[in-house]
Amino acid sequence: MEKDIVRQKSFDFALRVVDVYKLLCKEKKEFVLSRQMLRSGTSVGANIVEATSSISKAEFSAKISIAYKEARETCYWLRLLFHGRYLDEETFKSMIGSSDELCKILYSILKSSGRIKQDD
Repeated sequence: MEKDIVRQKSFDFALRVVDVYKLLCKEKKEFVLSRQMLRSGTSVGANIVEATSSISKAEFSAKISIAYKEARETCYWLRLLFHGRYLDEETFKSMIGSSDELCKILYSILKSSGRIKQDD
C-alpha cells in the first residue's frame, strides 16, 4: 500500500517539476538550475519504480535510498531557484512541501527496511 502511495506521489511530483521547468525556461529564461531540478525531481519516481520491481531486498533498499537522495537534492535546487528569485513564494512553498513529504515517506521506508539503523 505504501509503495503505491509513494509511487503516485512521486509521479505527480515529477509532472509538477516538468511544468515548473517549462515555465522557468519560457518565462525566466533560466536553463541551468532548472535543468538540475528537472533531472533530480523526475529521478525520484524513476528510482521508486525500479525499487518496486527489484529482485532482492538489497536492491529495493538501494533504489529507495537513491530516490531519497534525489528528493533531497531537488529540495536544494528548489531553494536555489527561490532565493535566486526565479520561483515565486507560492510555487516554492508548494513544491518544497511536496518534496519534503516525499523525503519523509522515503526515509520511513528506509527505516522500516533496515537500511537506516534505529537509535537505541
